[in-house]
Amino acid sequence: MTNYDPSPVDRRPFNLMGWVEAHREELTPPVANKQIWREADMIVMIVGGGNERNDFHDDPREEFFFQIKGDMNLWIWPEHGVAPFDMPIREGEVYLLPPGLRHSPQRADPDSIGLVVEYQRPKGELDAFEWPCPKCSALVHRVEVQVQAIDKDLPPLFAAFHGDEEARTCPSCGHLHPGKEWRL
Repeated sequence: MTNYDPSPVDRRPFNLMGWVEAHREELTPPVANKQIWREADMIVMIVGGGNERNDFHDDPREEFFFQIKGDMNLWIWPEHGVAPFDMPIREGEVYLLPPGLRHSPQRADPDSIGLVVEYQRPKGELDAFEWPCPKCSALVHRVEVQVQAIDKDLPPLFAAFHGDEEARTCPSCGHLHPGKEWRL
């Protein structure tokens, strides 16, 4: 079972952990996401570990997290100007994230595995990715995008921010965000 992605007509139950093992090499940073189905109303993905992001996702819809193996840290940024805080999700735990709550999933352990379920976005409904100032927690940069394939759409956004000093300069305090080197 190396490439299971059946059409909606012939979907059948399958062994999820077997699927994870068959796709393990694809579950690596910078994003570490792999969608299970492309032709579906839900975005169902497995997320591997070893990733440490410094952006925050502003999802217009709820997100469901199930931490299958290992632990993760879900950083929450409640509002601009307020320091983000860490909310651990332990192995076997689930969490339903409210819409619009900025979050940054961190899975430092390369062996960790999570299941994340999101709604597909209708045309015109945008996701946003934001970077806080490490010094004052103000908004440094925000980019909005129509998500088509989450595992393919994100890496170019991250690379563009990390490569642009102007985008990384805090408009509030003037601090230069260190880019991909900074960790929450």
